[in-house]
Amino acid sequence: MWFITFVALSGAVLNTIGKFGVMAFSPVLLNVAIIAVALWGRDYFDSPDIALAWGVFLGGLLQFLFQIPFMKKEGLLVKPKWAWKDEGVTKVRKLMIPALFGVSVTQLNLLLNQVIASFLITGSISWMYYADRLIEFPLGLFGIAISTVVLPSLSRIAKNKELTEIQRGEHFQNTMDWGVRMVLLLGIPAMIGMAVLAQPIIMTMFMRGKFGFEDVLATSYPLWVMCLGLNSYMLISVLANGFYANQNTKTPVKVGIIAALSNICFGLAFAPFLGYIGLALASACSALVNVSLLYVNLSKMVTIK
Repeated sequence: MWFITFVALSGAVLNTIGKFGVMAFSPVLLNVAIIAVALWGRDYFDSPDIALAWGVFLGGLLQFLFQIPFMKKEGLLVKPKWAWKDEGVTKVRKLMIPALFGVSVTQLNLLLNQVIASFLITGSISWMYYADRLIEFPLGLFGIAISTVVLPSLSRIAKNKELTEIQRGEHFQNTMDWGVRMVLLLGIPAMIGMAVLAQPIIMTMFMRGKFGFEDVLATSYPLWVMCLGLNSYMLISVLANGFYANQNTKTPVKVGIIAALSNICFGLAFAPFLGYIGLALASACSALVNVSLLYVNLSKMVTIK
């Protein structure tokens, strides 16, 4: 956990100076380590689970060692010291508290969805989980990638004292426009492709053992519904960066809380009639609420075409 935490921190620092490739490649080392230990090291452990745990440890260590040379090259590798009262640390701590609360709201929302699903037909939790894993693929591949690139650019613009307020606004607007356009350019085809190929993808990924064709169909239904909200999911991370770049972490959290509450309300309203598919529809609707509120609040700061 310590290694992976450091990797996340150092990767974020490298992203701020435009070194996106280092953080993007780091997970490859984690996956390679887990697979290697699972294939060739499992005979040396009492349980396959222990082998996988050591694979995660080795992967975290490899990621940690991989990033150190890049941090040193950029002059970012400093000796750790306790500076709890440092002005910068204090500022980061104040900004983190709302963000951490926002993350906890999201996790609580997922937990409540699982609780609702547990009262529905047997298998609902599993089908929802598989559908969610698949929708995360285009979300991570396109949405998170675009968001990762946009945030450092927006932050540099917001803090550039050499630009006038009007110039900062124009550059900020152009960068946000680029992010939104890229999301839609990649997100709409991804949404259509995922919807059309939903069942073949599910069959390829999961159809084995006790997971039969009925489970393929049962998983495809919520996946189709989640595809409706894919662009909203992707836009949320991009639009939220507009606030983070201006060191405003409270607005995305407030919007996230409203969206989470709406998700619960939608879920309770749809589940009695649509079952677990209603929970997927609730998720898509709450994402639309989230992105709409972010857009309205961000439009007060900058015009998005």
